[in-house]
Amino acid sequence: MRVLLLAGEGPYFKNNTYYDGSLFDSSARARTDRYFAPLGGLHLGQLRILDGGRTGGPALVPKRGIGPHLSSYAVESILSETSHDVELFGLDGVWDGDCEPVIDPDVVLLSTTFICDERSLRLALGWVHDRFPAVPLVLGGQYSNLKYAQILTRYPDVDMVVRGDGERAIPALLDAIALGRDLGEVPNLVARRPDGSLRLSPVEYIDLDAQPSPRYRGEHPIVPYESMRGCPFSCKFCSFPAASPLWRYKSAQKIRDDWWRYAEHNGAQHVRAMDSTFTVPPRRLRELLPMLVDNPVTWEAYTRANVLKDSGSVARLAEARCTALSIGFESMSPSTLTHMNKKVNVRQNRVAHDVLRGGDVDYRVSFMAGYPGESPADYADTHRFLVDEFSGHFMLSVFSIVDETMPVWQDAERFGLRVLDQENPDYSWRHDGMTVDTARELVRQTLDDVRARSDDAVLLLWQTEWQRPLLPDRDRHTNLRVEKLIERLAMLLRDVPDQGTGCDRAVHLLAELERLGVVRVPDDPDGEARPAECRRIAAPA
Repeated sequence: MRVLLLAGEGPYFKNNTYYDGSLFDSSARARTDRYFAPLGGLHLGQLRILDGGRTGGPALVPKRGIGPHLSSYAVESILSETSHDVELFGLDGVWDGDCEPVIDPDVVLLSTTFICDERSLRLALGWVHDRFPAVPLVLGGQYSNLKYAQILTRYPDVDMVVRGDGERAIPALLDAIALGRDLGEVPNLVARRPDGSLRLSPVEYIDLDAQPSPRYRGEHPIVPYESMRGCPFSCKFCSFPAASPLWRYKSAQKIRDDWWRYAEHNGAQHVRAMDSTFTVPPRRLRELLPMLVDNPVTWEAYTRANVLKDSGSVARLAEARCTALSIGFESMSPSTLTHMNKKVNVRQNRVAHDVLRGGDVDYRVSFMAGYPGESPADYADTHRFLVDEFSGHFMLSVFSIVDETMPVWQDAERFGLRVLDQENPDYSWRHDGMTVDTARELVRQTLDDVRARSDDAVLLLWQTEWQRPLLPDRDRHTNLRVEKLIERLAMLLRDVPDQGTGCDRAVHLLAELERLGVVRVPDDPDGEARPAECRRIAAPA
């Protein structure tokens, strides 16, 4: 049987407007050329790396070879153990409509792991219907796990939903379809009966330690990894735990063995642990870290602030070859953290920041503005922390309610949370603390103030389009400084309306960049250098 698997990242409906009119904006080239005319024109493609006193390659190189998506390859790994002919078709081809599948499928599988709203789902279902209207369509993944009843009721094109673990369910379902067997024996399946009612098979959970981890074909320098399913926490802005209510995790020994195998069979050099919180449970982490001291790969992971209690905890992670951590501080307001049910307090956030700042592990910290119940006065605590205290990479987003399954909706009446436009929820919400427009303005003001007033806090947004670190042979501090200078240079058009003052400031910024190893090379009149521009960035604000 021929199986078409549609999997990958979701679409970006919100293109970032924060960089409009800057050097990061490809549509503003005529305007930037006029602004920087006294300097003979300026664009980011002119920035080159100095190598041994000689001009080398561009400082901004488009990102490529990022590695496989965990959800795509996890399902493909399941399907590879079956006898069916499988084509993995990236969802970017669905959103962009610029390519077509090769096979004529007998069944279509659609992963909803990166689909978090009904608008995205409708786009994907429409794409499938236009091409394969009579082919059985099966959904699985985070969104359909939570919304299976609504989906099967509203969308007749969806025939079935696999909820929860797919390792046994998907092969059993495909075999049943191929052989015309009764679907009642397939676990974790929701199917529509002839009368329109739903038939739910019993839910079975796999043993993650006994189940082989996904296998990747070919060389993969960077490998994504899943060490657990579910989550022991219940933050109200996150629906992740509800999609897999039973929290399970692999043993330290299995993680160690998997990572060695990826290094040996796939040439893996780095592992990205994609779990919501890799550093729990604490007992597993204490057992795992000594096992990784001599492991052949470096790794990064998500953690919580309260895991990083002192400098020793960071040193142990570094010794185990951890190179980077991602942490959701979310807010520096005590009341907002309480509303979120974050189970981490402001003091623990601050301690984690302080011990990371002095350690050998890179980090990025995320914050949000506008969570239900938060007022502008509450958010001011986050603003002051970012402007006055924070050091390192940070991300700042406006609270998003595009995911309809978040537990925050249980507090809708308490906080007066409501959406004025159901088709555009992220741009039309309000609650008793503020409106979305207020939150967006607060974020804009914070980003402006951090750029102008802080030399240590560096917004992580435009960099996601480019290979990082920008200067592979330089230390973290130098790279942070270069990123800060590039952002200040790129945003001069908006920050400094006066052309003369802006060009003078550009000269000083370019001089400091050159001291750090990044030099501007004016365009060759016989062949202009290709501009470096941000083309498609998911918006935080």
